[in-house]
Amino acid sequence: MHQVIRLAKELIPTTTIARIVGISASNVQRVLNKNVHLTYRVKHLPPNLCFDEIRTCGHRMSFDCCDAESHQLITTLPTRLSRDIIDYFEARYSLQERRTVQTVTIDMNAQYVQFIHRLFPNAELIIDRFHIVQLAARALDQERLRLLHQEIDQHSRRYRVLKSQWRSFHLNEDELERAKSRYLRGLNEWIVPQAAVNLGLDHAPRFRAAYEIYQTIMTALKNKSGAKLAHLLKIYKNCGNAMDTTIAKLRKNKNAVLNSCRYSYSNGLLEVLNRKIKTLKRNCFGFRNQYNMFIRIRLIHEEKTHSPE
Repeated sequence: MHQVIRLAKELIPTTTIARIVGISASNVQRVLNKNVHLTYRVKHLPPNLCFDEIRTCGHRMSFDCCDAESHQLITTLPTRLSRDIIDYFEARYSLQERRTVQTVTIDMNAQYVQFIHRLFPNAELIIDRFHIVQLAARALDQERLRLLHQEIDQHSRRYRVLKSQWRSFHLNEDELERAKSRYLRGLNEWIVPQAAVNLGLDHAPRFRAAYEIYQTIMTALKNKSGAKLAHLLKIYKNCGNAMDTTIAKLRKNKNAVLNSCRYSYSNGLLEVLNRKIKTLKRNCFGFRNQYNMFIRIRLIHEEKTHSPE
């Protein structure tokens, strides 16, 4: 029994566990169902929560929640529908318990914003820093691709830099090499990385404007400078590029965005565990039974939570 549970915490299929232990796959699942239980509720609702979602059986999206500090799994729900999340917390936790929640970290999913204050009246919303950078990076890529498609000469140095060195435009300016030359594949020449970025930005005011806004957001989040981020949101004027939409979304969720600089909490652990769940699904060629998958998810969370630093 203990060997089955230990192996189930790894990202291997039930059939492989059965071969290792020397029993049938159905017996492996029977052991898991008997000894691993999905909790109805945790004893004490943590003061800091993380919300995220993961694709489970088929194309269904499920909701998961964990403690932002201890990383203990609070729940995994079969759907991410607002009514199901609301029903779960209201049915299991009193209003007094829910008032003890201080922060909830979320991604850019707008549906959470609509009901979090109903569930947790005293909670501060935090937009995960990774998702803020991701939103800005997508806008930057839109501008880069627009400029790329406008290039007539597909053999020019500028075209090759924009196409092959896109990662360089996503780096923080402090991480770009400014003195030592490197051989850049795609451009096929030795060049200082900062010079390669400048080559893509030269004579492209719209792309440069998007790049500078992206760098400002990156620097503010890296240094946890809420004042710098707030100043950007205040003074920004529409430039007619894809970054306008990004800034509009950040302004709409201004308090939650600025909280990402005030607090250290993030959805990083949930993102790591969700990647493990995706690997498990791929190794198992998917799951037909959602309950069986949730048992494996709980075991994976426990393995991550209890693993030594």
